[in-house]
Amino acid sequence: MKTHALWTRLALVGLVSLMAGCAAPRKMDYSAFRQAKPAAILVLPPLNESPDVNASFSMLAQATYPLAEAGYYVMPVSLVAETFRQNGLSNPPDIHAVAPAKLKEIFGADSALYIKVTRYGTTYTVLSSAAVVSAEAQLVDLSTGTQLWSGKASASSDESNNNQGGGIAGLLVAAIVKQVLNNMTDASHTVAGVTSARLLSAGTPNGILYGPRSPKYGQDTLN
Repeated sequence: MKTHALWTRLALVGLVSLMAGCAAPRKMDYSAFRQAKPAAILVLPPLNESPDVNASFSMLAQATYPLAEAGYYVMPVSLVAETFRQNGLSNPPDIHAVAPAKLKEIFGADSALYIKVTRYGTTYTVLSSAAVVSAEAQLVDLSTGTQLWSGKASASSDESNNNQGGGIAGLLVAAIVKQVLNNMTDASHTVAGVTSARLLSAGTPNGILYGPRSPKYGQDTLN
């Protein structure tokens, strides 16, 4: 009886652990976001933790579109870059270090988006090759320095890939060909667009809220 009770207890512990691992992601607290009601977003040049020097520019070029579609006024990228240059700032780490209040004084935006690219480029394994882009972002109130929202997303050029056979030799050749094509066509830039859309589109679970220029403003139901 004691042995049976012990195994029953262990089984229950295992079941609880399994259920905890499969639990739904914790919902984001949007109270600060809704109180701040941001309307104009300043997108800062992304930090780049990948070995590809193009990562920051690629992500920046595609970050404004989903924000504009979500209903926000986004400060023009070229104007922002020129303003930073005139103030002696060109490196993303230096720009991210500028105090929120100073950014508000210079640009007049009420919030800023801080992006970090954690992965960018084509990866090659024995039987596969894919362009992968991962990024994280934080939306900060420039008046108070309060974080209003944060998120992360990733995308891969190999997401819809289905191996069609051909044996090991065929898979190896296919992987090499894919890697060459990914490098020649800059597949990572295209994948960065998918990552950006997943990260910054409104109306998704734990995504940003709709902005005041959207007809869905104040009607978010998925968050």
